[in-house]
Amino acid sequence: MVDAFKPPFTQANRDTGCFMNLPDFIRSIPDFPKPGILFRDITPLLGSPSAFRETIRLLADHYRERKIDVVGAAEARGFIFAAPLAIELGVGFVPFRKPGKLPFETHAFHYELEYGTDSLEVHKDGFAADQNVLLVDDLLATGGTMAACCRLVENSGARVAGCAFIIELTGLAGRKLLAPHDSFSLLKYE
Repeated sequence: MVDAFKPPFTQANRDTGCFMNLPDFIRSIPDFPKPGILFRDITPLLGSPSAFRETIRLLADHYRERKIDVVGAAEARGFIFAAPLAIELGVGFVPFRKPGKLPFETHAFHYELEYGTDSLEVHKDGFAADQNVLLVDDLLATGGTMAACCRLVENSGARVAGCAFIIELTGLAGRKLLAPHDSFSLLKYE
């Protein structure tokens, strides 16, 4: 079930009168990756230049008036949205990667997932002390991956300025795990 999507009207869509219903670009696939799961597929959104552009614009509009020094994201789908968002906000991008994928000295964090454990690493010089870091991912489910990103940012001496998502699965309560950090989602599903 989709919550009503009512984007803020940006100057661009006020001027053009355009409105794009982003849920129209999310495909629901039952029983993937296993029976009982309803998978929310973002590939139709990515395949539409106008929907993809509007997604980045809506995220940027939410954070444009805040002091953001850098945008960070975990691989792989987080990269898809974080890199263009960083460009739109005029800041740099820092990747969080699986162990052994970054060539320089790293900080690592090990965390629990719905189906096991995982680890993320970030370059030790990825964030400067006191920087405001906006973290981005495509989906907020249980919150484990984003919580790991928050810990890595904080361990570096930087601050989490917010956690942004395209989709939030509200029934899994990932937002609670991220508290007290601010979380923002464009679309919410139960």
